[in-house]
Amino acid sequence: MTRSVDLQPEPHLAPSAPALLADSAAARPSNGALLGAAAVGLLLLLIYAHIAGKLVLDWYILPDYSHGFLVPLFSLYVLWERRDRIRAVPVQQSWAGLPLVVLGLLTVVFGVYGAELFLSRVSFVILAAGLVWTFFGLRMLREVRFPLLTLLLAIPFPDILFNQITFPLQLLASDGATGVLRLVGVPVLHDGNVIQLPVMKLEVAEACSGIRSLMSLFTLSVLYGYFLEENTWRRLVLALASIPIAVVANAARIVGTGLCVQFWDPDKAMGFFHEFSGWVMFLVSLLCLYLFHRLLLLLVPRFSRAARTS
Repeated sequence: MTRSVDLQPEPHLAPSAPALLADSAAARPSNGALLGAAAVGLLLLLIYAHIAGKLVLDWYILPDYSHGFLVPLFSLYVLWERRDRIRAVPVQQSWAGLPLVVLGLLTVVFGVYGAELFLSRVSFVILAAGLVWTFFGLRMLREVRFPLLTLLLAIPFPDILFNQITFPLQLLASDGATGVLRLVGVPVLHDGNVIQLPVMKLEVAEACSGIRSLMSLFTLSVLYGYFLEENTWRRLVLALASIPIAVVANAARIVGTGLCVQFWDPDKAMGFFHEFSGWVMFLVSLLCLYLFHRLLLLLVPRFSRAARTS
């Protein structure tokens, strides 16, 4: 007598509803983490209100850092654009970020009581990075590191570092302008940052060193690379390319001023033309940055194909 066996497939072991809820809860910040972040945010507001107010005033007063108004807006936009990716990062609170928090607190203390604005302003980026690491984990910090680091572009350099940058730029701009003026037949004597023309003497001051256009162009190159370039290393190349572009553009501006002094009117050359040429050369610098980007897009695929075939 044979017995029939009813063969039925084993039921699929689907995850239970509590397990799904637990996984989704792990991917979202807990109420305690959100409350803690809100409390820390309020504390940061109290600590940095005066520091931020002075920074905004510097953006308004210092022409070299007038681009600072754009930087926080750009950082907020990047955070908003990445909001879905940020929400998907699981919260993993870690004490490993506490040393960075301590470093940020020590930096702001030294900056405030040592009357060093640069330290007190940089401390915000350090402290914010440490708090994100502590409350939300290292993966979250990696996700928001770009908008955090971008905030450094809005912080003016300390005077000692600023002077170390501007003086070599003054010499570089005056050297380049002197060489070009001699090539076009203008008799000129060059001594340091002073260019002696037959009509009058030109002095390449700090304001004419190119640091203003350099900082603004470098910041705009970062924004340009983010919006119009997807490759990370090409973004880096664009940002670095803005430095020589700004230096050459500033030297060209000095050459134009020297030619106007020699062949036109010294008063008009040092007045209207000098101010107007700054805006023109900055627009030319932006155009050069765009053309460099197009050239980079044309050349890089060739190198890539050559590398694959070799």
